[in-house]
Amino acid sequence: MKTYHGSCHCKAIRFEADIDLADGSMRCNCSFCLKIRCWATVVKPESFRLLAGESELSEYQFGAKNEQHFFCKHCGVRPFGIAHSPRRGKFYGVSVSCLDDASIAELAAAPVTYVDGINDNWDTQPAVVSYL
Repeated sequence: MKTYHGSCHCKAIRFEADIDLADGSMRCNCSFCLKIRCWATVVKPESFRLLAGESELSEYQFGAKNEQHFFCKHCGVRPFGIAHSPRRGKFYGVSVSCLDDASIAELAAAPVTYVDGINDNWDTQPAVVSYL
């Protein structure tokens, strides 16, 4: 477990989160994740701290509105979101690419789980993942 610091591109949004990248990350093929090229890691609420920029966040929701997708209203970068699932309860989906102090070696070593969100099948990898 390591405390990482993260931000949007313009640094208006800043956060820190306790993450074990060896526990893995996720890429999803749902309509939203595919458009934003999402690469996220799951963080428990007590392990996430927004340090700056709450008033600079805009929110987007769609479908069942189980997830809050936050993005910076200045630069448009999506550093994290909040979701509620029957399996995990409430969690933060932190964008791995927004971790400012994660080394290239740490990112390269982080396992990736591919999920079939487009079919609401979160326990099965899609047949094709090379485009994710």
